[in-house]
Amino acid sequence: MSTIHWIEVRPRSARWHSESGLPLPSRVVVADDRMRAADAHRLACEGTALLWRGDFHNARQLLRAMDRRVGRAAPGAADSPAETFHLQRRFRAHRARVLGKLLVLLEEDHSLALRRAPDVRRACDEAYGVSEGPVAVALTELLGVLGARQWRERGVYVPALEARIHPHYGVFAPTRGEYVDLVARAPLPGTGVRCAFDLGTGTGVLAAVLARRGVGRVVATDVSARARACARENVRRLVLAGSVRVTGPALYPEGRAGLVVCNPPWIPARPASDLDLGVYDAGGGMLHGFLSGLPERLEGGGEGWLVLSDLAERLGLRSREELLTAVERAGLRVVGRVDTRPGHARVRDTDDPLHAVRASEVTSLWRLAVG
Repeated sequence: MSTIHWIEVRPRSARWHSESGLPLPSRVVVADDRMRAADAHRLACEGTALLWRGDFHNARQLLRAMDRRVGRAAPGAADSPAETFHLQRRFRAHRARVLGKLLVLLEEDHSLALRRAPDVRRACDEAYGVSEGPVAVALTELLGVLGARQWRERGVYVPALEARIHPHYGVFAPTRGEYVDLVARAPLPGTGVRCAFDLGTGTGVLAAVLARRGVGRVVATDVSARARACARENVRRLVLAGSVRVTGPALYPEGRAGLVVCNPPWIPARPASDLDLGVYDAGGGMLHGFLSGLPERLEGGGEGWLVLSDLAERLGLRSREELLTAVERAGLRVVGRVDTRPGHARVRDTDDPLHAVRASEVTSLWRLAVG
């Protein structure tokens, strides 16, 4: 168990927890409303963590002030999209490390004993599970937990379902609707599909779309226990428990299906933590696992649907030739493709050094068959 230690009248300690994989702070000092942003930024850059004991809203203001100081070193566009991507990712990691040095202490019941602090107990219970005693977390993480609670309560409206999907903390939310729309409108193989697999189901949104399209039985898998719990809850909310079964952690369930759908993470790079698994797929492991396993799991005349953005290609992290070669080596062929362009906010952010790449991004549903 990782433990942080600090002096507050007497020596004290607490468990350390970081969902984003921040390292255990080696030095911790107590900070309060007297702490200046310049001093907080300097200490954080030197590796010293600040355990906040002042007003909660002042802590948030201090965090914003530290962020402004970190932002002054943000890199611009480099000589290539790939270099720009790597520079941006390294900067985001640096920013997370520095801002992650401002800590708060959650008490045994997950409460926050700070002036003007909100009631964070339910959000923390949902994110972390049963409390095992006082625990120190980064304020940035706690704010993420609180934001996730709001998303979970409010939900994300999905036009293809005419209903809301409620994402849990740490589960990729279907805020980018283009990949959902592709699955909702692509032609089903043959005269109908009795059974479909949804690999890497996340919130369960694609499994729900398939069930609503008339697929009699959908088996949804995910490696993440959080995602499986989230998908089961959404399936129950949508009254689809009789059609959709959620299982895991194996990528493929047992048996065969007339349709296998997979929307793997789009960027073939190593995730920094489990929170990145919805975006980053080290070495394209999930993509290749889907392709290599597909021939043995498809029924005759069935199709595999690969839903994938070409962002990695435009960044120079994977080529179209590499993708098509992987399809061919798996004993598969492309029988069709449906394309769409994203409409999310980052496409319109002209200040983003990767704006040109994001503005030209295309998301495709590749229809694959054996042979």
